[in-house]
Amino acid sequence: MNKNLLPALEAVLFAGGEPISAARLVKVFDIEPEELAELCAELSNKLDREGSGIKLLNLDGAYQLATREEYEQYIKEAYDLRRRTPLSQAALEVLSVIAYNQPVTKAFIEQVRGVDCSGVIGTLVEKDLIEECGRLELPGRPLLYSTTKNFLRCFSLTSLKDLPPLPGKEAAAAPDLGEQLMVSTLAEEELEDEQ
Repeated sequence: MNKNLLPALEAVLFAGGEPISAARLVKVFDIEPEELAELCAELSNKLDREGSGIKLLNLDGAYQLATREEYEQYIKEAYDLRRRTPLSQAALEVLSVIAYNQPVTKAFIEQVRGVDCSGVIGTLVEKDLIEECGRLELPGRPLLYSTTKNFLRCFSLTSLKDLPPLPGKEAAAAPDLGEQLMVSTLAEEELEDEQ
């Protein structure tokens, strides 16, 4: 491992402010992915050893420098940041449905919750916790939603694999997109039969 790259990696991550993919960093530094993993581990250890107010986040294959949680109050005071309003119970429920079953349609979320979720989905998109990630190949081409890198950062997760298991669902798998398609198709067939 080239130790001279350590300060360069720190500078690149600091300057970006946003998560940078491991693939991009490998290309920039012209190194192997294993070398990048070693460099990132060394940078993380260095920041911990020095008692730095900054830490290195690994966000599902992307890296970002961020402040440590224990200095939040000082940062808020220095920059006069208003406390963000916490997520409502409805927003947490919708976020959970998306995180555990993504990609999902609005109809799937509403089927699970039993209520309209348009406003909540809009709020979560606005807060950059979820994003539109495509369209389902069904009549009407409904939007698909998934979580973002910002979701991982906000909930201190490295990847979705770090989500805790659902209560009582440890052994059972979450419904996948195929099951959603089947439910959607059955619902459409019922509508056609009624007409």
